[in-house]
Amino acid sequence: MAPIKKDAEDTKKEAKLNPEQSATLILDYLRKQNRPYSATDISTNLKNRVTKTAAAKLLKDMHERKEIEGRAAGKQIVYHVIQDEADEASLESLQQIDAKTTRLRDETTALKAEEKELQKALRGGGASQIPLSDLKASIAALERDIAEMAARLSALTSGDLKPVSVEEREKICAEHRMWQRAAAARKRIRGELWGVIKGVVEKEKWEETREELGLEF
Repeated sequence: MAPIKKDAEDTKKEAKLNPEQSATLILDYLRKQNRPYSATDISTNLKNRVTKTAAAKLLKDMHERKEIEGRAAGKQIVYHVIQDEADEASLESLQQIDAKTTRLRDETTALKAEEKELQKALRGGGASQIPLSDLKASIAALERDIAEMAARLSALTSGDLKPVSVEEREKICAEHRMWQRAAAARKRIRGELWGVIKGVVEKEKWEETREELGLEF
């Protein structure tokens, strides 16, 4: 019968928390999870070591003392730890990389489709072989960049976010300028290819051909 007595004592000891201990437990939980929770969610996730009523009062008190953040979410209030500037910068950087990766993937798909249509149009115009090395090189470069961005995004989402350093911010800005230059280069390539197309397509069909290929200048 000794083990039963010990289990009962352990249960009683674990369940009995004073307000200060309960507040510490809640704050540690919010810091560990790093996401918003309501009083009900916190009480449930802590296996009712802190009751819903007690959790609601403690969360309200901590919010008033500016120890945590709180905001309305529908009919309830959710709370989370106060984010410092480094965490916000990391989240912003992650969102930027995610958006850039998606954009680059879409651009690569569009360029491949455009290349296919251009080759089809040029073959139809009687040209035996038109070099598209510049366009293919641009697509290959974009694919490498997408792979690099995807690897960086995976690294950021696989664990805890780390603060973005000044060097990283400067690198992101430099990459942005690089993509601007790449966009200008792709525009130039389209212009050169369009010049080739005009040489093998009748002038009366220029506008129609341009619309069919979806070329924009």
